[in-house]
Amino acid sequence: MFDYYADKLSAEKLKQVYQCATARINQYLQAEINFVLEHVSADREVLELGCGYGRILAPLAKKAGITVGIDTSLASLQMAARELNNLKNIYLVRGNAASLPFKKQSFDTVVCIQNGLSAFHVDPLLMVSESLRVTRKAGMVFLSSYADKFWDDRIEWFEIQSELGLLGKIDPEKTSNGNIVCEDGFTATTYNEEKFERLMSDFKYPFKIIEVDGSSLFCKITVS
Repeated sequence: MFDYYADKLSAEKLKQVYQCATARINQYLQAEINFVLEHVSADREVLELGCGYGRILAPLAKKAGITVGIDTSLASLQMAARELNNLKNIYLVRGNAASLPFKKQSFDTVVCIQNGLSAFHVDPLLMVSESLRVTRKAGMVFLSSYADKFWDDRIEWFEIQSELGLLGKIDPEKTSNGNIVCEDGFTATTYNEEKFERLMSDFKYPFKIIEVDGSSLFCKITVS
């Protein structure tokens, strides 16, 4: 199966995505990290889904006890290993978010931010189910998407990426209402509050939908 982030947008190219971010996008990216870090402490074991080249792993590892990153891209994981080799509490694993290679209740916190629920193109029910399976009792799962009001800033960033050749040309007829479609096969949608609630209706765990910074919508799940 074609995996855009493993086959076309990994390692150095993925890093360029963040290097071309506007000031408002950088604010959004930092706000997501800050929100998650508020719920992480030194006694926590944290798993990040879709860790890429390790952009979020570094701040997580500086607060958590053990931090594990999983990604489908070998090139991104190799880059993360090089760039994060000074942090000894980080472990990197190649694998799929919908079929996690970890035992039940292995982590205190599972993190999947920056719209990974859409970007990974896996069955969202399987992904949430797997995230909950590997989370310990009283632990938390964090999923984030873009807030609807952030559309103009988001599409501006993706247009910059397209102009730099990091993504294909954006299809203007198919791109609207939170959905981005590129001519090279890249697609991304978003989860609003209603969509998160429909997703979580299949699970018994309590959850909260929280808007952060006017740019992100977080679904925070507590494993009871």
